Amino acid sequence: MAIAQPIQPVGPERTEMRVQQMCSGSETQGSTPSQQDTGSRGSNACCFCWCCCCSCSCLTVRNQEDQRPRKASHELRTDIPACEESPTPTLEEVCAWAQSFDNLMVTPAGRNAFREFLRTEFSEENMLFWLACEELKREANKNTIEEKAKIIYEDYISILSPKEVSLDSRVREGINRNMVDPSQHIFDDAQLQIYTLMHRDSYPRFMNSTVYKDLLKSLTEKAVEA
Repeated sequence: MAIAQPIQPVGPERTEMRVQQMCSGSETQGSTPSQQDTGSRGSNACCFCWCCCCSCSCLTVRNQEDQRPRKASHELRTDIPACEESPTPTLEEVCAWAQSFDNLMVTPAGRNAFREFLRTEFSEENMLFWLACEELKREANKNTIEEKAKIIYEDYISILSPKEVSLDSRVREGINRNMVDPSQHIFDDAQLQIYTLMHRDSYPRFMNSTVYKDLLKSLTEKAVEA
């Protein structure tokens, strides 16, 4: 007597059974590889996932890193010194500014007016650097000199600063060498170079600017009325 063979499912029934076997097998084996990966590679288990699920560990870690606040490599100083206190310039003083750049720079009112013009040209840092150097040269305390020299360097010499002034390589290298033990005259060469730059480049435009012409016109009208 022949033994009856089990009837094999065919068609859709066979396909459904095969799918169920694959799913049950993945459930029993799926936890083992993930635990091994966790032990060997940490939470960032995969870098190239076959799926696009949002629960993937590498995507989770990457999203956390993107949301993590980042610090800038260089903390920039944003404080800008206020303009110098000075009385309103006289008509004679303002007329003298047109005679020479030295006459302009020797008075606080002249420096303030010139600084206002430089701000419109986005080169105010030249005047700020020059003023900082003048202040440094009046210091006598060694600790104060070192502190102010460091601030000036970070604000106007460092290539990371948005207020970096334009200096040639010779002057810049000299400053870098002397920053080990700075004196109140460490920036003298750089200050002279910036002074010359303002004299040759910005001063002629200042004399033709509305900043200067409006001030001269206002003082002239007041003198006539008086």
